[in-house]
Amino acid sequence: MVRISEHAPSRARHRCADNQTRYASRKRVVEIAIAEVNTETSVLIFSMRQVARLVGYCSAYEFEDVISDVTGADRIEAKEQTGLDTSRRIYKYTRLLFGSKALGRIVTPAPHLRRLHRGYKLFFPVFNHPHELYALATLPEWRKHCEVAACFIAELWPHLLPDYLLELLEDFDHVFVGSVNVAEHVARVTGKPCTYIPSGVDVLNFAPHPMQPHRTIDVSSIGRRSSVTHCALLKMAQERGLFYFYDTVAASGVDLKQRTFQVHNPAEHRHLLGQLLRRTRYYIANRARANEPEYTVAGDEISARFYEGAAAGAVMIGDIPRCHQFDEQFDWPDAVIQAPFDAPDIGALIDSLDQDSARIERIRRNNIHFAALRHDWLYRVQDIFHNLKLPDTQRMDARAQRLRSIAATFAMPHNAVTAKLPVPRLA
Repeated sequence: MVRISEHAPSRARHRCADNQTRYASRKRVVEIAIAEVNTETSVLIFSMRQVARLVGYCSAYEFEDVISDVTGADRIEAKEQTGLDTSRRIYKYTRLLFGSKALGRIVTPAPHLRRLHRGYKLFFPVFNHPHELYALATLPEWRKHCEVAACFIAELWPHLLPDYLLELLEDFDHVFVGSVNVAEHVARVTGKPCTYIPSGVDVLNFAPHPMQPHRTIDVSSIGRRSSVTHCALLKMAQERGLFYFYDTVAASGVDLKQRTFQVHNPAEHRHLLGQLLRRTRYYIANRARANEPEYTVAGDEISARFYEGAAAGAVMIGDIPRCHQFDEQFDWPDAVIQAPFDAPDIGALIDSLDQDSARIERIRRNNIHFAALRHDWLYRVQDIFHNLKLPDTQRMDARAQRLRSIAATFAMPHNAVTAKLPVPRLA
């Protein structure tokens, strides 16, 4: 982390720590995470990781880390969540009351500001949800410092789209969203192309390669869960000695249907999750917001669980999304063993699967193989770059080679049976 004065010239980036002190007294100091600037495409990531620390956001921060890894991107982070929220609310009420974006910007007190002092080929903010979009106000004149501007919003729901914030994206060249059912609306409000980009995973972190640890955890279930399924698995753990890993954090949210907490370091958390899933036999993976039907009226969404479980080679069990995007992304045999969200007889399903070790081996190998070929964050970065007509970097090519190596390691022999085999399905 290098500290740079907001009003210091850009050459201060390369000065030693002793020289930084004389700039620190000149206005506020902002922190930018500096990586080696790529000579092919210079990228600036705008991140919310310092103000939004919920565990569910760690996947998006992992995406940022992979972008940095394959592009040598710089990263600037939003600060002072309280000030941001206050400014956003004032802007919202002024904008909606008077119907004027310009007046809203004039009346609203400025949040903590920082200035850019060099140009970038690509400016790429990553937002967890659309209510974070007002954080762009902390970077005045950002558009003047980038040749191309695009952003990614990880989670959006049709009934919770704040148009007064979406319209702030009108200066971008392209908007990318991680939700299936909102692209058309976002494009209409922003007046800019909007493209669905699936979630992903750092396969290099999650795949059991080169070491393949013993799968000593029988079942893992993290995040929101069904009390019915949870009780059935707890009973198995108590009566049969099943190693069942689950969250003990209290339920949260207005309706107590979420299980979340804050993390200190997103990368450390993702590393821990990868370690956990590489040692897991069965992983409970359900469609997003499976226990909140009001969110999925417009259609199901794909949760990050499926990408994580596949990359780790766990056998996934759960309620899959009913959308063609899921069918296309997870189209190999037994990618997910289907079960309802409330599954009182999940023990019988696990017992039936345990009887077929050859099938379990095929599932594990296929999951890792196809995740390495399809679902690493690298492929999302490449899709974004291709949409923006930006060239791949040498680092992208190097990562792709590593992923192909992992895929080849877990590829099934050509003469292996890979068709789906019958298994008792739960009603």
